[in-house]
Amino acid sequence: MIKTITPIDNSLLVERKFANENEIEVALENSLNARNVWREESLDTRIKYLKNFVKFFLSNQNEITQSLCKQIGRPISQCAGEMRGFEERANYMIENAHRALKPIISKVDSEFDNYIKKEPLGTIFIIAPWNYPFNTCVNSIVPSLLAGNTVILKHSSQTPLCAEQLFDAAKKASLPDYVFQFLHLDHSSTSKIISDKRINHVLFTGSVSGGKEVKKSIGTRFINAGLELGGKDPAYVRSDCNIKYTIENLVDGSYFNSGQSCCGIERIYVDEKIYEDFIDGFKSLTEKYILDNPLDKSTNLGPVVRMNAAKNIRSQVINATNQGARNIIDKNKFKIDDGLNCYVSPSALINVNHSMKYMKEESFGPTVGIMKVSNEKEAINLMNDSDYGLTASVWTSDKEFAQSMGTKIETGTFFMNRCDYLDPGLAWTGVKDTGIGVTLSVLGFDHLIRAKSYHLRSVN
Repeated sequence: MIKTITPIDNSLLVERKFANENEIEVALENSLNARNVWREESLDTRIKYLKNFVKFFLSNQNEITQSLCKQIGRPISQCAGEMRGFEERANYMIENAHRALKPIISKVDSEFDNYIKKEPLGTIFIIAPWNYPFNTCVNSIVPSLLAGNTVILKHSSQTPLCAEQLFDAAKKASLPDYVFQFLHLDHSSTSKIISDKRINHVLFTGSVSGGKEVKKSIGTRFINAGLELGGKDPAYVRSDCNIKYTIENLVDGSYFNSGQSCCGIERIYVDEKIYEDFIDGFKSLTEKYILDNPLDKSTNLGPVVRMNAAKNIRSQVINATNQGARNIIDKNKFKIDDGLNCYVSPSALINVNHSMKYMKEESFGPTVGIMKVSNEKEAINLMNDSDYGLTASVWTSDKEFAQSMGTKIETGTFFMNRCDYLDPGLAWTGVKDTGIGVTLSVLGFDHLIRAKSYHLRSVN
């Protein structure tokens, strides 16, 4: 039984039964049968269905944002942003489907027609996280369906309503039966589905340990997985930056969604020439944040998702301060944090270094480490000193420098004067323990298709 506890007040919000063996078997078999029909639909027809799917989903925004706020604790004032992100990403994939999925012509003359068609894999199993429950799975659902695959979605037990809301939109859009399904699953059933021969690809967003479990469940099967895993994203603040703009954006990048963003800022390296000014500005702005009930429209910092997450974040901060770090943020500004609830005060630690686990392990909460650096080489070395590589950013007025620095940073996305954002036209990917695979952009279709070559010779 799923029991979703809202972090707002730790009360029971949702109860759902896990799918049983028979329900899982029926879903897998129905998906297998449906894909033979779905793949025969023209791309233009699939596009019409997906446009309607997006339309019906967005028509229910008020209800969705309210339930999202209650499920994960994100401030209601920020929940509409996920709807905009959903729309932007879905529309990009729809608008670029023809370009991404068109055949590749090798040779056409009087004797030969040689080309490569991009055919669907079959059934895609999507395991979605709670932190951006719509934005993460839209990256996969829409291109998977456009490419002619069927989809089975398993959402986090923290966000079961999100799966149901997506399914409801698909039903209203009249998608053919069983083309898109969802299942509420426990870990054991999830593993069994991954290992089932009727699943042709797995897309997982979550922890590194979760990614390892996915790979283990695939075992010796010859299928691939897209894995978006952990992050410890760094920023380098150069002395020539617009410091006011930089502080505003890095405070937001550190604390938006209570720091529970895969590409949120967790490490900041600041040029020693502007370090003190940066620290003062960062402290001042952070202490203006309102940590409170996320259903209040004035709140811009809500609780973290669960009590165990709150405990882990607090423990990380305490351990770092015991090693000599200092929190520059006055906790007394955030009275709701009693140390026993999900409301975790934002923190910014100085006097940190890379011997501390705090600067190496993912925090996934409203806390960030800030270090002084003397030059760009030091900044680059520290930014690369991580097991992760999702995004990294530089804050500077020198684009040429930024381009040069980007070639030296081990990351999937490199930003200049921006962070914590996905452009749907760019590949969303990572390196090292951040995972494997690509979503978004025209490349986001490539792992959802198989190449089939046609070599047609005319003989008179």
